[in-house]
Amino acid sequence: MFGIDFGFVRPWYLGLLSLLPLLWVFSFRSLSGLGPYRRLFALTFRTLVFVLIVLALAEVQTLRTSDKLTVTYLLDQSESIPVGQRQAMLDYVRQAVARHRRADREDCAGVIVFGHDAVIEVPPFDDDIPFLNLESTLGLRTDATNLAAALKMAGATFPEDSAKRVVVISDGNENIGDARAIAGLLADQGIGIDVVPILLASRGEVQVEEVVLPADIRRGQPIEARVVIDNLTPAASDAVPPTVRGKLKLTRQAGRQEELLNPDSQDVELKPGKNVFAFPHRIDEVAVYTYKAVFVPDDPQDDRVLENNQATAFTHVRGKGRVLLIEDADGKGSFDYLIGRLRANNIEVAVQPSDGLFTSLAELQAYDCVVLANVPRSSGADANSVTSFSDEQIKMLVQNTERFGCGLVMLGGENSFGAGGWANTDLEKAMPVDFHIENARIRAVGALVMIMHASEIAEGNYWQKVIAREAIKPLGPMDYCGLIHWGPGREEWLWREGNRGLVRVGERRNRLLAAVDRMTPGDMPEFDPAMKMALGGFNQVDASVKHMIIISDGDPSPPSFTTVNGFARRKIKISTVAVGAHGPAGHKTLQDIATATGGRYYVARSARALPRIFQIEARRVAQPLIKDLSHVPPRVAYPHEILQGISEPLPPLTGFVMTTVKQNPLVEVALVSPDPPDRQNATVLAGWTYGLGRTAVLTTDAGHRWANAWTRWENYDKLFSQLVRWAMRPAHEEGKFSIATDVRNGKVRVVVTALDKDDQFLNFLNMSAVGVNPDLDAFEVPIEQVAPGRYTGEFPADKAGSYFVNIVPAAGQTPLLAGVTVPYSSEFRDRETNFELLRQLAAQMPKGGEAGRLIEGDLEPDKRQGLLQFDTFRHNLAKAISRQDVWPLVLLITACVFFADVLVRRVTIHFYWVGPALTWLWARILRREREQAPDERMERLRSRKAEIGEQLDERRAGARFEPQGDQAAGRESAALEDVVANAGGGAAKPRAAADGPEGAPAEKSYTERLLEAKKKAWKDKDA
Repeated sequence: MFGIDFGFVRPWYLGLLSLLPLLWVFSFRSLSGLGPYRRLFALTFRTLVFVLIVLALAEVQTLRTSDKLTVTYLLDQSESIPVGQRQAMLDYVRQAVARHRRADREDCAGVIVFGHDAVIEVPPFDDDIPFLNLESTLGLRTDATNLAAALKMAGATFPEDSAKRVVVISDGNENIGDARAIAGLLADQGIGIDVVPILLASRGEVQVEEVVLPADIRRGQPIEARVVIDNLTPAASDAVPPTVRGKLKLTRQAGRQEELLNPDSQDVELKPGKNVFAFPHRIDEVAVYTYKAVFVPDDPQDDRVLENNQATAFTHVRGKGRVLLIEDADGKGSFDYLIGRLRANNIEVAVQPSDGLFTSLAELQAYDCVVLANVPRSSGADANSVTSFSDEQIKMLVQNTERFGCGLVMLGGENSFGAGGWANTDLEKAMPVDFHIENARIRAVGALVMIMHASEIAEGNYWQKVIAREAIKPLGPMDYCGLIHWGPGREEWLWREGNRGLVRVGERRNRLLAAVDRMTPGDMPEFDPAMKMALGGFNQVDASVKHMIIISDGDPSPPSFTTVNGFARRKIKISTVAVGAHGPAGHKTLQDIATATGGRYYVARSARALPRIFQIEARRVAQPLIKDLSHVPPRVAYPHEILQGISEPLPPLTGFVMTTVKQNPLVEVALVSPDPPDRQNATVLAGWTYGLGRTAVLTTDAGHRWANAWTRWENYDKLFSQLVRWAMRPAHEEGKFSIATDVRNGKVRVVVTALDKDDQFLNFLNMSAVGVNPDLDAFEVPIEQVAPGRYTGEFPADKAGSYFVNIVPAAGQTPLLAGVTVPYSSEFRDRETNFELLRQLAAQMPKGGEAGRLIEGDLEPDKRQGLLQFDTFRHNLAKAISRQDVWPLVLLITACVFFADVLVRRVTIHFYWVGPALTWLWARILRREREQAPDERMERLRSRKAEIGEQLDERRAGARFEPQGDQAAGRESAALEDVVANAGGGAAKPRAAADGPEGAPAEKSYTERLLEAKKKAWKDKDA
């Protein structure tokens, strides 16, 4: 009725309606005392309540059937499809919707673009699609094809009140997800699928498939690397496929050293099909080697896609334990004595300065321990020589320990721990101590103020936010921080509490960083007011070190001598950073401020150097973390493995960097200093297990400054060699393991073969593995045994780059390292349209409808008419039925009916008054009808009375000239009789004229006639 039907979510509850006869039987008896009428009403209401409750339990719904159709187009924008065809499919969709969408039934159209992910470009709406272009896909990853994600998103975006169809426009070469499974789910929901295949044209193509290396490589062993190249160039008609000529280069890289393995034989000729080239060589050093093969065709027409012209492979050659020692580039040679003693104890040490750091996780795999020897996070004397550890490099160090079991040791010095700017980094999380001090009794407090005036440089506001964040991060919770910028018409603190612009960081760090993100500094006209504000802020806080940084393009007018002198008197150093906004960077005003206060002057010619500069300057505030001692020997707090064979007394120290011991039972503190008395801040040597590796800290140096007496100590070699060996990755072998990796269809397969010392299979190992992707994100790799001594694992590799896997064969055994590089996406491997997949998608039979169609044609503008003639808005699918729950309304009605039921049963209401009431009502209606006629007669009487009144007035006016007395009264009486006669409805009686003929009897007077009438009335009454 009216296109609305009713349905039920739980129809089995309707079976309760069969209990209605029982309800009537028992209710009819129990309600017998109510009388016939009340019992009838009560039984009716009770029946309604029961029926409504059953409907609510069954969750009754209204069902509306709609003729509307929604079509969502899924457009493949991956790299396997040429750019021209990607734009052509956008134009086709726009024209197809304009031609076939029926506005009379409110059809809707939508667009989803997909590559590695799926993005809704146009949500379904009931109008034509006005405009589409490739700019809409700029934020979309196009290095993979994830058709399954697009189908899933389409199913989630369809409106409920319409039939649904998906039109897939793709080459079908999916390499992520399972489109068949998702298409089956859509078909079960009644969603049809049409497919427009993208035809990939034949073209010349060469791809480097892989570099193959031996599974087990030993130092000094001759090996052979093989490069597999596939020539896929098609033949013209029946001719033989052509050969392709070009140059093949195979390089081997270990760290920063790269070697070309075929300098004399780079020219190769590729026959149709697979070609294998062998390169024999030797490996003489223990390291992790990366092999890279690159092919360059002589004729560019022979190879249209260059992204698949390279392949890489990893191999790890193990030897005795190796250590990587990273030292400050500004203090090279400070740890030469330590390096010499470690090498004398058969520990191989490689030295790396902070200005030549590692660039990949693969480089770190060559070492079993990394030592950070008094190296700050950022260093450099000027803006051109500033170097620093990037966030990515810090993450590599931590992942190398946590996931791959490499040791990590941090040695102290004035540039280490919190004093080196390492606070609040991932490195601090990996260490057994925190790099800041939360103890209020220790005056390790600094104060930093920043003045921001660099808005006029390119992206000035962005870079000011970046450098402010980098300056705040190293500050400890007890430190103070403030920032002054040019606000609306004046200088102002970015944050303040009460009258203070310098606030203690404490738990406010996130709030300060959020304020920086909202900062919009303006163009400051002069330095003096801002510097006076900063000086006043410094005077309000009690800090051991006070420091200020100014970044500016030099436009503001110089500060007064009094202001600058005020900073100098209070020993507050000001470092200035000059940036160029209106010309070359470098301003005498900024240089004079830095010189007068003892700060540094930087000239930043690149905005990217600014964060490093501010990291260096923020370290000055952390100088109170350094604890100077007066030749105090440390004490043994715990007989740690590192101290095996070492007993007190130990040589004295003259200083160390204060830290805070982590509140974790895994932390083992071996040495402490007697000063300060709080042991949580007096750690000298501590270690713990972090993930699969170990980390340790020595908060004093190795003999360069604070531990000079240690270099003459007989246990110096024992202490440091045991420290490094304790942290190193274990190297003991209890079996023979070989690892092979293979990349296929977007996944990496790892195969481990396990043998014991007698070459017998090792079975039932509890093997586990963890991997790291190119973004340094860790993931678990499930490993299971598939054959005697053979274990396999698999994980997706949907990004180009290096993947590392660390495999632990069993508890206590040496981890196994494997690496694989995905040089390019599988998008560049597929060359033909996957018609098989596309046909299977179109053949899906939607519930209640017909199967889809494979719409073949050309997307080119001059050949597109064939595709446009096919109606993608044809309605051969099940009509949509929209459902609306109405059981809440039913419950509300039930409550009202139940109230009526209770009212009838509990309140005595007689129905005997119904008959008299109806009778009275009927009488009222009849009386009203009878009164309508008299009302009409009265109206006529009133009209007649008015006429007679006018006549009487006329007669009275004429009576002034007539005889008075009885004659006049007689005339008045006659007129009155006429009125009375008319009122009675009778005719007027004839009367004699007042002046009749002589001899006629005289007419009676008015008074006489009244008396006679009165007498007659009394007589009639008596009778």
